[in-house]
Amino acid sequence: MATYEMMELGEKLEKQFDNLVENCMRSGEIDQTLYSIYDVKRGLRDSNGKGVLTGLTEVSDVVSMEIKDGEPHPIEGELYYQGVNVAEIIKKGKKDAFLFEESTYLLLFGRLPSEEEFESFVEILGSLRELSGQFVRDVVLKAPPANLMNALQKCIVTLYSYDNNPDDISVPNVLRQSLQLIAKMPMMAVYSYYAYLHFNLNGTLLVRPPKPELSTAQNILYMLRRDGEYTDLEARVLDVALVLHAEHGGGNNSTFTNHVVTSSGTDTYSAVAASMSSLKGPRHGGANLKVMQMFDDLKEHCPDYTDEDAITDYLTKVLNHEAFDGAGLIYGMGHAVYTNSDPREVILKRYAQELSVHKGMEEEFALYGRVERIAGELIAQKRHLFKPICANVDFYSGFVYTMLGIPRELFTPIFAIARISGWSAHRLEELVNKGKIIRPAYKYVGEHREYQDIADRED
Repeated sequence: MATYEMMELGEKLEKQFDNLVENCMRSGEIDQTLYSIYDVKRGLRDSNGKGVLTGLTEVSDVVSMEIKDGEPHPIEGELYYQGVNVAEIIKKGKKDAFLFEESTYLLLFGRLPSEEEFESFVEILGSLRELSGQFVRDVVLKAPPANLMNALQKCIVTLYSYDNNPDDISVPNVLRQSLQLIAKMPMMAVYSYYAYLHFNLNGTLLVRPPKPELSTAQNILYMLRRDGEYTDLEARVLDVALVLHAEHGGGNNSTFTNHVVTSSGTDTYSAVAASMSSLKGPRHGGANLKVMQMFDDLKEHCPDYTDEDAITDYLTKVLNHEAFDGAGLIYGMGHAVYTNSDPREVILKRYAQELSVHKGMEEEFALYGRVERIAGELIAQKRHLFKPICANVDFYSGFVYTMLGIPRELFTPIFAIARISGWSAHRLEELVNKGKIIRPAYKYVGEHREYQDIADRED
């Protein structure tokens, strides 16, 4: 649409627009040395890449270092939800694909539920899942965007109009809104996918209502698959993936966005839509798509999955900006916080292996393992690093979703379906603590100039 509209400007106006672009680029360019001169923590990170502290939270803890003799030392990564190790939740929690619901309760309320509390919580979520026929017809099915993150965002913003009390930011009302969003996100995502297929690709429209007795993971598979069938292992693996993506500290881009927007006093739907905007970005929630695209390209160049020399040559070219997208990045490798290991990747890799056996995709799983090992060695050599480079959760998540038959269009929405629990917990924490509006400072480095009459200005 944008290209078509620009073509209608005509040749003269297009040239003038090109001049505007040049002016914009020239005006917006800042001398990069000024960041050092003024000690500006670009990206809110220090010189070592560590995030600058901007707040306090009890929702989750991301652990990658321990202090020995007064010095930080890398350790195997750990992730805690409200003080409980996520690895323990997955190891000891319920075995029937309701771990995400248990983790959501923990994130929202600060403790694990009793059996009675858990059953009640699952019943509440089940009662809130369904979307009205009017909403599906008027919102989901009309003008479905090609990118499902925008489709989800449209649904979330429009829910404001279906809420009798949308602007009340009291904790009881925001909790009600949060539970509704947690329950309804899977439906909005799956229905938006089928609307996209139907109206853009002439696919069959499938709008199957959820079952209140099923978990989030079970309902996603039930609604997404035309026969509604899935195995216990498939539901379990998707459930684990949702748990691992539910929360990751207050400093990740989308959650920090939620804190910032919430601090302004805005409504829940606007705050979540802002987080969705952040998560859509390929540097955040869209990273697993880049991993899958990279592996598509690798397979074309290295059809023999066991040829480590060919894999090494390809990955070397990627790092040298000579292969794939030219960015010089091996996607899915490295993390801003974790060094020795990303605990989410460690867990998901184990389930990916189990599922690959179930799906007859052991050879492809082995390819991922080879790339993970070789890429870590190559990156360390190129950057002259002495600390290890670990794979992150994005490395295996796309592969897992593919084995589950989840289309790529839904990869990032699945992330959002999980992360809405963390966003909700952080939004409630921000409101409970009644913090100030978040307003960091920017240093002005331009010049002060006199206003000139238009006749005296140069082009």
